[in-house]
Amino acid sequence: MNILVHTSLDEISAADWERLNTTANPTLSHTFLSTLEHNHCVGETFGWLGHHLAAYDDNDQLVGAMLLYLKDNSYGELVFDWSWAEAYHRQGLPYYPKGVCAIPYTPATGPRLLVAPGQDSDRVAAQLIEAALQQAHEQRLSSLHWLFTDPADTRLLQQQGMSTRLDVQYHWHNRQYRDFDDFLSRLTSRRRKEIRRERRQVQQTGLQIELISGHDATAQDLLDADAFYRSTYDRKYGVATLNAGFFLELASHAPDSLLLVFARQKQARVACAIFFVGPDTLYGRNWGCNTYVPNLHFELCYYQGIEYCIHNGLETFEPGAQGEHKISRGFLPVETWSAHWIADQGFRAAIDEFTHNEQRAMQAHIEILSEKSPYK
Repeated sequence: MNILVHTSLDEISAADWERLNTTANPTLSHTFLSTLEHNHCVGETFGWLGHHLAAYDDNDQLVGAMLLYLKDNSYGELVFDWSWAEAYHRQGLPYYPKGVCAIPYTPATGPRLLVAPGQDSDRVAAQLIEAALQQAHEQRLSSLHWLFTDPADTRLLQQQGMSTRLDVQYHWHNRQYRDFDDFLSRLTSRRRKEIRRERRQVQQTGLQIELISGHDATAQDLLDADAFYRSTYDRKYGVATLNAGFFLELASHAPDSLLLVFARQKQARVACAIFFVGPDTLYGRNWGCNTYVPNLHFELCYYQGIEYCIHNGLETFEPGAQGEHKISRGFLPVETWSAHWIADQGFRAAIDEFTHNEQRAMQAHIEILSEKSPYK
């Protein structure tokens, strides 16, 4: 098996990549990832340098691949290791550059060690891990991080000696609801009344809600969505890494994967939520507004997403990272995992102990959260 380094997804054919992407997750698609590259959402500007690993057999057929970015920061990962970087800094050691295997800016669980159907998945994945470790030594990386790994990859990475971290997200699951009222009927009376009150407050403002797919989105729709997305970062914190070019190209090449939900007051749009759509899962990602309306965030980012899933037969709604407030609105705690290799042996032992203790605390926390279920 021959493993090559590719600095761009365009060096791998889309057909070959999609043969490995058996999840049909839109954010793991060749189109999504290459669109990030084409519009400089990743690269030198934001410190996500492509260093992707691709495994080829003796016939030069792609049999495995692993996204890998060389990073000089921890921004946009959503598995937080700022304290680790600070600990390195206090000891006079460089934490950056490091290697990250993740979908940029996307906290969605999925395979990170991609293997073609019909191949020995454990063997190919193990060689990708070995190649990543070799690259870590050659590039003098402090560490390697596989983020939001699925159960199979988590197991394999743990077997290979990686430290694993446990975290929690909140997902909604479709129980074959007939409509939104059917969903509400499964909740406790208190939660059902709260959701109806929140939706009623938005409706009483006279706002109109419009859902626009990537197929129907005009250039102005996409520019508006980008403006709302950027407004959140301008108003609060951080850096807007996506841009209008990204949204325009994605709508052009993968229109099925994009959903925009606008709130309009008379002729003016006042808010927008941006979703990515898969065959069975809806991914909520970004939102922005220019007018404060009580509960509008819940309406656009949660309740409209739930209704969309019900009407379109999607099984799962992942609204993004963090947020215990999602539980009372029908989202239940779900485990998420990451795996980590640390070059420095002293820090490796300390971080391994930290992740072990953190995992026990997080498991207890998830048990407590599960007791807060809003369902009958």
